[in-house]
Amino acid sequence: MKKIVYIVGGLYQPSGMGQVLSCKVNYLAGHTEWQIFVVLTERPDLPFFYKLADNIQFVNFDINFDELDTMPLLKKIREYHKKQSVYKKKLTSYLMEVRPDITVTAIRREINFINDIPDGSKKIGEIHFEKHFYRHFYKSYLPGFVNKWITGRWQGAMIKQLARLDKFVILTEEDARNWNMLSNKIVIPNPLTKYPDVHSSQKSKTVISVGRYDPVKGFDMLIDAWSIVAPKHPDWNLRIVGPGNKTPYQEQVKRLRFEESINCREASDQIYDEMAEASFYVLSSRSEGFGLVLIEAMAVGLPCVAFSCSPGPRSIISHQRNGILVEKDNVHELANAICYMIENDDERQKYAEQAIIDSEQYSVENIMQKWITLFETVM
Repeated sequence: MKKIVYIVGGLYQPSGMGQVLSCKVNYLAGHTEWQIFVVLTERPDLPFFYKLADNIQFVNFDINFDELDTMPLLKKIREYHKKQSVYKKKLTSYLMEVRPDITVTAIRREINFINDIPDGSKKIGEIHFEKHFYRHFYKSYLPGFVNKWITGRWQGAMIKQLARLDKFVILTEEDARNWNMLSNKIVIPNPLTKYPDVHSSQKSKTVISVGRYDPVKGFDMLIDAWSIVAPKHPDWNLRIVGPGNKTPYQEQVKRLRFEESINCREASDQIYDEMAEASFYVLSSRSEGFGLVLIEAMAVGLPCVAFSCSPGPRSIISHQRNGILVEKDNVHELANAICYMIENDDERQKYAEQAIIDSEQYSVENIMQKWITLFETVM
């Protein structure tokens, strides 16, 4: 029986990567005869946020790389090398014991040494970020040339390892062109992990955005845009849903005096129901590796307004077909696009119908067949 090991990292909190990876391994466990193994490194004391199928074998090395994010730079560097040494020993020992046919890495810390593990498996990497934002080093207190030099060294070392992989999977055709130095790349987008059984009626006067409360998601810009929209359409409201610290955004709403029309909510495990209560979706991210949430919204029947911030949104949204793309970080353009959606019911309905059709290409069956074909080819 063929064996595939997936190196996931952590599954104890909601994340796009965790959602996608758990969907993939569960599909393989349920639709193939291959043995599926999952390697975790974070917080074995916490329950999985995303459930794994019962026939998946998993191990947690309890390295806890996540705690590095809480440390000052010098301590972070010191502790990283300690953790990385332990990780390398544990992963090497595990792969030598399991002897998988394929090992899949999500291009985390193991990319630095995984090609040198002599377990006999084919090594496949899948990246969940666009090239421009991956391994990009920046510290505000360092001179620009220092940040640039470290970024170059960091990315250069990674590219050497990526070139040694048997296959390197990228999410979009546009981003694949950014990796033109690699000949082993292939494009496979993320799947829609679960197809919804609810759809928007397009009658609600609610706009929704979903994501973790983090600067990269650009909710501050979305709130600023809504401050332009709300006086023109006071009967509409904006709903933001996600995990994390929402306090700064609530304070921004309060400063702008739009508490009546902007609602910052906690993460929901019924996100399709939340989406179905809206009439369209807004993505205000500063960067977005792919934008799985856009496909989820489209499947519910929500046309999308999004910043053209990266290859992900541009590959999913067809401008003035299933949604609207606006210039990256342009708050006024975002506000204008939101107003257009509100003011043009017929056009919004047409976009919504097309969004449902376009989302079907990302079904888990379609995407996982591409993965199965890839695995069979390299084996």
